[in-house]
Amino acid sequence: MAVAVNATAADTPGYVRIARRYLWCGFAALAVGGLLAMLIRFQWAYPGRPVPLWGKALTPAGYQSVFTLHGLTMIFFAVTPLLIGAMGTLLVPSMVGAGRLAFPRLASVAWWLFLLSELTAFASCFVELGAPGNGWTMYPPLSTKVESPGPGQTVMLVAMLLWVVSSVMTAVNLLTTLIRGRANGLGWMRLPLTAWGLFLTSLLTALFLPVLGVAAGLLFADRELGTSYFAARTGNPLLYQHLFWIFGHPEVYILILPVWGVVGDFVAFFSRKPAFWYRGTVYAMCAITAMSGLVYAHHMFVAGIGPMLGRSFMILTLLISLPGEVMFLNWLLTLWRGSIRLDSPMLFALGTMIVFGIGGLSGLYLGAIATDIPLHDTMFVVGHFHLTMAAATFLGTFGAIYFWFPKLYGRQLNETLAKVHFWLTAPLLLLVFGGQLLAGYMGQPRRLFDPYVYEFLHRVKVVNHGTTMFAFVLGAAQLVFVWNLIATLRRPATAVDNPWRVGTLEWTTRAVPGGEAAPALVVRRGPHELSNPEVLAATGRDYIGQAE
Repeated sequence: MAVAVNATAADTPGYVRIARRYLWCGFAALAVGGLLAMLIRFQWAYPGRPVPLWGKALTPAGYQSVFTLHGLTMIFFAVTPLLIGAMGTLLVPSMVGAGRLAFPRLASVAWWLFLLSELTAFASCFVELGAPGNGWTMYPPLSTKVESPGPGQTVMLVAMLLWVVSSVMTAVNLLTTLIRGRANGLGWMRLPLTAWGLFLTSLLTALFLPVLGVAAGLLFADRELGTSYFAARTGNPLLYQHLFWIFGHPEVYILILPVWGVVGDFVAFFSRKPAFWYRGTVYAMCAITAMSGLVYAHHMFVAGIGPMLGRSFMILTLLISLPGEVMFLNWLLTLWRGSIRLDSPMLFALGTMIVFGIGGLSGLYLGAIATDIPLHDTMFVVGHFHLTMAAATFLGTFGAIYFWFPKLYGRQLNETLAKVHFWLTAPLLLLVFGGQLLAGYMGQPRRLFDPYVYEFLHRVKVVNHGTTMFAFVLGAAQLVFVWNLIATLRRPATAVDNPWRVGTLEWTTRAVPGGEAAPALVVRRGPHELSNPEVLAATGRDYIGQAE
């Protein structure tokens, strides 16, 4: 059976419409966060100079607000809606054959809350004294009334609380759909790896985002209700750091697990062979998920925690890399002797593997106490974080958008422009964030308004100038994607039913407009049934659908 192209709004399932809304919210935040990144890069290269097209120079307070908003926007309002809101809402019902989300009304409420949280966060720029300027982590005492006296920080905390509630709603919806909505015969070991990534991400979201809600709520109470949970004398500012990173490190995996699933599926689809040791990849992803909450304090090696506690977290941090290596080796062995097709989603998957591998290796230095102490709060941390969280995540996200865009709008994005987008984006990401690793290794602290007030940092100027130029070109390269998106949406909905010739349910079963899957759907095999000689002889195709 073929997938009907959604030509009219009436034929479009409700979960697809909600996924589209998340997609555009994510694109809007990505544009804002990208422009803020350009301001940061300009400041590092030319501190104190007027910004082109704006005519004004950033002030120290303005710079603090810019990098704070950049981090918050990218993590909470760009990556999250694109990967989990859009891709999760679109793929989970169709990949499991449910035909709809378990709680359609809850999905709608979650999206409205997310939109409200995003607008509230941006509104913090327009209140008296402006947006918060204490970093995306919002550590007290910098985020208390004394150090951040304006209402901007309070407005941002309200946005965070709304975001937490929305995200937990979405996670519960996706979890219920995956657990209770699977088609007959679709056991756990027949799920696509993308579905596994979204399942594990939703599990972590439901468990750990409430911890961020508690931290934000207590900080709000300190600011507005006169409590002193995080006050320097009567409370404990370090308590906030513990609460934040109990959420914050699982958040790394919340954002990257769907990308790992996407990469695992894509290397199989475009190598035209089953994923190597599928179960091993699933077990590795589950092991990382289970350990993700046990490694958080490596962010706090210089915060004054006890040496024995620090050593325990160092060992756990290094151990969590082992299942990651298993997963990475499985990707490589899937590629080995495969009939590789370098379509745009595959290119983005390969790019994700490369930048994530480099970012992961740089993380080993930050997981060990002896090397983390001199590198902590330097640009090395920024480069590592951006390679793993920005470069890998966004390359994987773009690959997913190119692959599943026909499911969103019944149109396929132009392949030539998609490949141009990749070849402009992936190398520049490595140059920009690799330059940050180098600047950090040369001793540049992060978050400095003007690093060159220190004479020993004058030697870093050439690195910052180079990476700034690369960043500007990287930003301009995204216009290729924008043009591709606009031009594609202006065309009629004429995408073929299964453009990538794969067998997962979202491509090979028909969605009924009423919201149910095709009747009598029975899943008979796994998601990577590719290049089977018997199938080729019987059907003339090198793939077979999971329900055929």
